[in-house]
Order: sequence, then C-alpha cells, then structure tokens
Amino acid sequence: MKSGIPSGRRTLLAAAALLSLGGPALAQNDPAAGFPSHPVTVITAFAVGSGPDAVLRIVGEKLAARWKQSVTVDNRPGGGGFVAIEAARRAKPDGYTLLQLDSEHVSALPYLYKKRNFVPLEHFDPVAPLFLTPFFVAVPTNSPWKNMGDLIKAAKAEPGKVSYGSWGVGSPGHLGGEWLDYLTGSKMTHVPYREVSQLFTSVANGDPAWSFASLPSSQGIYKSGKIRYIAVAAPKRIAQMPDVPTVAEAGGPAELDVNSFVSLLSPKGVDLNVRNKIRSDVVAVLQDPQVKEKFSTFAFQPMIFTVPEMQQFARKKSEQYKLLIDKAQISLD
Repeated sequence: MKSGIPSGRRTLLAAAALLSLGGPALAQNDPAAGFPSHPVTVITAFAVGSGPDAVLRIVGEKLAARWKQSVTVDNRPGGGGFVAIEAARRAKPDGYTLLQLDSEHVSALPYLYKKRNFVPLEHFDPVAPLFLTPFFVAVPTNSPWKNMGDLIKAAKAEPGKVSYGSWGVGSPGHLGGEWLDYLTGSKMTHVPYREVSQLFTSVANGDPAWSFASLPSSQGIYKSGKIRYIAVAAPKRIAQMPDVPTVAEAGGPAELDVNSFVSLLSPKGVDLNVRNKIRSDVVAVLQDPQVKEKFSTFAFQPMIFTVPEMQQFARKKSEQYKLLIDKAQISLD
C-alpha cells in the first residue's frame, strides 16, 4: 500500500528520525556535554594570600556555583614555577586539572633555565584568560626624582650606581628594569629579594633606589607615606591611581610597558570542546560584579582574550624576554 507522503519528504523524515536517535549518542561522545561531572582542581604557582591566589579563589567559587561541582585551589609555589608545573604535567588531560601561571612562567622559563630544555607551551595549552597586572615605578618618598626623566638622567650619568630591586631574578620587576636599560641605554644594578615586603621596606629606605611595584604588593607601604609612584609602566593611566602619569607622560620611553598576564592552562591532550567550555565559563565569571570588584581592588585588569590572542601575547613576551635575558646573560640553571 502506498504512503500518502511524497518520497522526498519521506527521505527527510527518515533522516530526522536517525538524527534524533543519534542525538543522545552524539552528546555522550562529546566530553564537554556533561563537563564537569566531578570536582575540578586548579594548581597554582602562587602562594596562599597572594593577589593571583585571592582572585583565583573567587573565580573558583563562581565556577563551582556555575558547574555545580567544587573547584579546589592547590597552591604549589616555589622552584620558579616548576613545582606547580610538574604537578599539573602529571595530571590526566581531561580538563579536571588546570594550571594557573603568569606570562613569565610561560614565556621566560625556557631562557632562564636553558639546560632544562623545557618550553611550557609544548606541554600545556592556554585555556582561559584571567587578568593583566600593570606595574608602577616606586621610589622613596624623599627621593629627589620627581619623574622618569630624572631617574633615567641619574642612571645614565653614573652607570651601575643606580640600583633597582625586584622580587626575584627573572621576575617582571627584574626584566622590566632590563627593558628600561635597553630602551634608554642606561646601566643599572639589579638587587633581587626573596620577600616582597622586604623589597618595599628597603625601597622606602632608599636602598635600592627604586623598583617596579604592583598595587596589592605595595599599597600598604604606599599608604603609610613611605614610597610614592612616579609613573605607571602602561600605555594609559590606571583608574585606581588616576593621578599617576604613564612612563611616557613622565619623561620616559613610551615602549616601556611592564605587565604580567595570568591565565589558566591545561595539560596537552584535553578535548577542544572541553577547553572551549572552560574558557566560555571563565569569561562569563569575569563579568560577575563581585569578581570585577575584587579585581579592581588589586588593579588587576580582567582579560577576555581568545586562545589565539593568548598565544600571540605569549609569543610577543617570549621574543622580548629572550632578547633581555640573552643581553644580560641571566641564567637560573
């Protein structure tokens, strides 16, 4: 008996029926469809109580509420980032273990530790952006330098005499000083510190003469009146400190853009759809008013980079750091 349905329409209906039957199967084959189905761990190279740790925890809380699964922050500071990196590297590549690093871990480590022959982006994939940290130029309150022009003039007048501190060899504070030397033809002496608090206490006392500083690490001593900021090493002024000029406005090189970009990565091999879901959810969380407020407290700038943009940023940093590290012959091997 012939059906009253035209043959072309019967074909479409049959195809639709097959798709409807295959739908659940297709969903089951997509690891992102039910992600996450159990708790997620984020290993971080930063210490408990640090700025990156603090914002990671609030982002983790928002993700946990969104995912209906707990998100645990596992602090593994030390070893220049390698303690956290090795812990995450051993994890199963399924999206349930992520790694928080900054752009110096990603882009500077291959040149600081050449003997290890370790390139982070050969073992990890960028997954989601978090924030960018701008850095200020801090001097003692009684410093004779009123602007960057004064600092640069002093550094060029007596090569090697002007000192600057940082929170470690290969840190943004160190490489930023090398960058300033490179751009101006000056030669300053780097003084590394183990403790950030010790660094700014020393800067307040005038030895070293200056340092780069993030707001969360230096605000306490700044508010006590012991240091002041003569510039921010960024293309434009920072909303939290609108009266502080940019380096260019303060008589320094406009190219001096010193920052650190913090992001989440995953071990190589995580399904692309899972990585895309994590990025989408993280970017959504970054728009949450509570998260924005927390970031603003630290002058951290939320970023919504795509993965290609994150990779491009890392490549640009890598080129700059290779130049500076080779020029200054810096090695941590």
